[in-house]
Amino acid sequence: QVQLVESGGGLVQAGGSLRLSCAASGGTFDIYRMGWFRQAPGKEREFVAAISASTSTIFYGDSVKGRFTISRDNAKNTVYLQMNALKPADTAMYYCARKRGYGSTYSVQEYDSWGQGTQVTVSS
Repeated sequence: QVQLVESGGGLVQAGGSLRLSCAASGGTFDIYRMGWFRQAPGKEREFVAAISASTSTIFYGDSVKGRFTISRDNAKNTVYLQMNALKPADTAMYYCARKRGYGSTYSVQEYDSWGQGTQVTVSS
């Protein structure tokens, strides 16, 4: 089981930017698709972005397309989420996860390892 640790969250004003990082250790990283999800209080966990092992295929949720960019550095066992033009609606706990299943990349159930999350708060 890989261990995932997110960092980079914080408080930012609307229109600002943050860069989240997710460092992996203790398991295989560079052959798996990695994803970012977020969860706001009282809401279900929501798909944000995912990236294939080779970085050749990238997915984004509709609400973040054009504003967020996912990337990874397999040499550093790290996946990133650059978030620009942040909105109050982006406020949530952000989690990275490793995809092990063969189903939909957008589905929470297809990911087997999760970090503890990093809080992002966007003020208006």
